[in-house]
Amino acid sequence: MNFVSIRVITDDVARLVEFYEQVTAVSATWSTPDFAEIVTPSCTLAVASSRTVALFGSDSARPASNRTVITEFRVTDVDAEYQRLTHLGCEFVQTPTTMPWGNRSLLFRDPDGNLINFFTPVTPDAVRRQDR
Repeated sequence: MNFVSIRVITDDVARLVEFYEQVTAVSATWSTPDFAEIVTPSCTLAVASSRTVALFGSDSARPASNRTVITEFRVTDVDAEYQRLTHLGCEFVQTPTTMPWGNRSLLFRDPDGNLINFFTPVTPDAVRRQDR
């Protein structure tokens, strides 16, 4: 089994896709006006309209109501990303901080309030865990 994607449901696909294109520096691939994907080498971030929820079952997902999942991106330099994102007006939850498990981490929110973590492994153990 391979984990290949995560999907974020939103009422404003264009706004959320534009945000993720800016923070990831990856252009989205649009399948329909209600669905786009940001494809990275390791995983895909899909963004879908709340109109697509009915395809899975009425009320199976709600936009802008996530308080449990953090979408994480490994980056080369968290501190440099923090400086870059500061100019985009991101809402930061945590500025760059070295965590007990050895990652330097930056936590911020997308326009719907979903949490995003940019991290860089900085200890030998953390680097070893991330090498796949």
